[in-house]
Amino acid sequence: MKLGLQKICKQFNGHAALDAVSLQLEKVHTLALIGPSGGGKSTLLRIIAGLEHPDSGILEINDERVVFEETLLRQHRRTIGTVFQAFNLFPHLTALQNITLPLEKVHGHTPPAAKEIARQLLVRFRLENHASKRPAEMSGGQRQRVAIARAISIKPRLLLFDEPTSALDPEMTAEVLDMIKELREEGRDFILVTHEMGFARQVADQAAFLAEGRILEAGPIAPLFDAPSAPQTRDFLAKVLKY
Repeated sequence: MKLGLQKICKQFNGHAALDAVSLQLEKVHTLALIGPSGGGKSTLLRIIAGLEHPDSGILEINDERVVFEETLLRQHRRTIGTVFQAFNLFPHLTALQNITLPLEKVHGHTPPAAKEIARQLLVRFRLENHASKRPAEMSGGQRQRVAIARAISIKPRLLLFDEPTSALDPEMTAEVLDMIKELREEGRDFILVTHEMGFARQVADQAAFLAEGRILEAGPIAPLFDAPSAPQTRDFLAKVLKY
């Protein structure tokens, strides 16, 4: 994946969530966005997903500029698989239906084809016994695994994970992280917002540190973690890696 951000700005009620964010990565397989809460990570991820419009700036993925006009954005969103911290499953639909709905309504699959894709993914991720359950009848880990299955069902060019384990207990967190690691080993490109620093270091090849709406440091994962150049990055990592 090639990623280009040029002076991306976004304000909410006069507050700068993103302040001229720029980043150029010629070749990245997995990018981890790290930093303190409220630093702009989720806002940036939503802009990359086409779910939020920047106030100004340029976003390019694989040398293609993303145009923030609704008709063109709909096409862009069809190529991005996004997994949120709160699962974002439809509560009135079963696990199977949560996967088949976008395949049918957005991507034009016939109901039998969508059902077969969904069933294959549920079997792959050991969720076949939960196909007829609604989200409230599943554990948090199971719900998040359904959300990930839904995201990859559309065969996206890019996967985005926004704190996918923040609502889970340790055992369920391990389940979901193993699933993400498996996808990484398949060669899928993704961007990950996470506070799981050990996991970020394990799966990412690049990292960007965001604080106060700005990218203060970015580069290969090992040097950034082992010898960060920005004082804010050093302070942040010293705190989160202390225990």
